[in-house]
Amino acid sequence: MLKFDAYSYLSQHGIKPSVQRQAIITYLYEHRTHPNVDDIFTALQPVIRTLSRTTIYNTLHLFHDHGAILALTINGETVHFDFNTQSHTHFYCLKCNKVFDVPEMECPTPTLPKKYDFEVTEYHFYLKGYCKQCKAENEKQL
Repeated sequence: MLKFDAYSYLSQHGIKPSVQRQAIITYLYEHRTHPNVDDIFTALQPVIRTLSRTTIYNTLHLFHDHGAILALTINGETVHFDFNTQSHTHFYCLKCNKVFDVPEMECPTPTLPKKYDFEVTEYHFYLKGYCKQCKAENEKQL
């Protein structure tokens, strides 16, 4: 397996590759768990003591603005971030709040009537419910 080159990845997306930015994008590359700002802060702050939540928040939004990552706002409260920028389906668990990829399920491509003359640059397809573990826990409680 090839080692991820954060410097080149950020440069290809027109982003100046600072040490903090490289650490954040590497974390997203290595942890395909759709983390939020707090998840990334908890993981990286012990290693990069000067890292703040604000820096992570601003960096993630910079990455998203440059097309380097996806920003997922599924529950209307927490933004989750995804390194995989290819169109794919996500499943959101209503109990544990985790986001899962469902790559086997094709994302329907939306088509708009010509009269609107809109250019679609991004779309998301989410499923919501209970993951396997949470479903099993719910069934035990019944």
